[in-house]
Amino acid sequence: MMTRQANLPPTPVSSRLIEALRDRLGDRLSTAAAVREQHGRDESYHAPHAPDAVAFARSTEEVRKIVEICAAHGAPVIPFGTGTSLEGHVAALRGGVCIDLSQMNGVLTVNEGDLDVTVEAGVTRKQLNEHLRHSGLFFPIDPGADASLGGMAATRASGTNAVRYGTMRENVLGLTVVLADGRVIRTGGRARKSAAGYDLTRLFVGSEGTLGVITELTLRLYGVPEAISAAVASFPTVEDAVNTVILTIQSGVPVARIELLDEIQMEAVNRYSKLDYPVQPTLFFEFHGTARGVVEQAETVKGLAAEFGVGDFRWATRPEDRSRLWQARHDAYYAALALRPGAKGWATDVCVPISRLAECISETKADIRRSNLLAPIVGHVGDGNFHLVFVVDPDDLREMAEAKRLNDRMVMRALALGGTCTGEHGIGYGKIDFLTAEHGDAVGVMRLLKMALDPDNRMNPGKVVRL
Repeated sequence: MMTRQANLPPTPVSSRLIEALRDRLGDRLSTAAAVREQHGRDESYHAPHAPDAVAFARSTEEVRKIVEICAAHGAPVIPFGTGTSLEGHVAALRGGVCIDLSQMNGVLTVNEGDLDVTVEAGVTRKQLNEHLRHSGLFFPIDPGADASLGGMAATRASGTNAVRYGTMRENVLGLTVVLADGRVIRTGGRARKSAAGYDLTRLFVGSEGTLGVITELTLRLYGVPEAISAAVASFPTVEDAVNTVILTIQSGVPVARIELLDEIQMEAVNRYSKLDYPVQPTLFFEFHGTARGVVEQAETVKGLAAEFGVGDFRWATRPEDRSRLWQARHDAYYAALALRPGAKGWATDVCVPISRLAECISETKADIRRSNLLAPIVGHVGDGNFHLVFVVDPDDLREMAEAKRLNDRMVMRALALGGTCTGEHGIGYGKIDFLTAEHGDAVGVMRLLKMALDPDNRMNPGKVVRL
């Protein structure tokens, strides 16, 4: 059953609003219960909240008109990409109109010489890379899910390649955004640097639809590496694995990906993906460069790992083997759920300075061992980011209370170590209470920005900051 947050009463949606949108969109305006429910939930455990209607837009101009109509009727607006977010970002906490951008899926311009591309917000990362397949270029940000690029910008996504290529923050050059009053603005541009005015691009990257609707993006591209190789290394303890990561980064090895799976997650992955790796804390590496360069990188890392008791160290150089390896990593969430059929996953993340990573993970694992919960750990440890998946029964109040307690402890531990409450999942409404603990009075400044751009609090209300 779908309920509203108690502190966010629903905004009544008038029949005149529905009629105005239907006049504009025809059958691309849906009030069907199944469609509304689909657009009120993401991949998280957080309670879904259905919008009153779903509008399928096909252009920036249509988004502008939808937003104007909603503004005239005082209706909330919630942008929707593919629904793969993890902190309740798409939940319509006050009802209103969900704008589905999936039909805005055109790759508009590829500038091969300048290594950039302009796309509509509904283009997914896999779609873009398929479009670029014969160009020798690729877009590297890989959060696992085949998310929309507009949604990835809105949540400041990153993923497995962030240690080398950065996050969406570093790879978005410019945006087209529809503001709450229907104005369309363009931020940034194709130049690789600019000192012209406020950096509005960075303001909207990570704003989670609370300041406007992203409809187009200009993104950085990269040349496909000449050679790629991967390795899987098992360690006696999590501390040994993390210390290998720290030494690898400090040694300046340009690793593309470094992923940690603890022993519980490795058991799950082995079962789910039919692999046979040791059930120990394990690092997945990927190296990009020249044929000689990737061999040198891998040999260097193998030598560093030997200092920390590395056991099994396997290579994967064939594309099909690497694809299977990384698909297994991307399936880690579903592998964890398969350890307890019928349970749900509460995925959460934190990020700390890499020198404090071993401490943060070790203390978190100690908390888990003292509890009765199943909670595998995976992490993009090359940049200090790790994830916990509580595999729980949402109807068991004691389990949920314990998961909340451990999550609170993990977040506050990360903050005490100089980290952040979320490395890449974002705030949504799931982590809204942690934002003040992390940023203090700066949240007041965020609130002022929100009020300046959205004074009526209609753009994805109840997310990031409370008004």
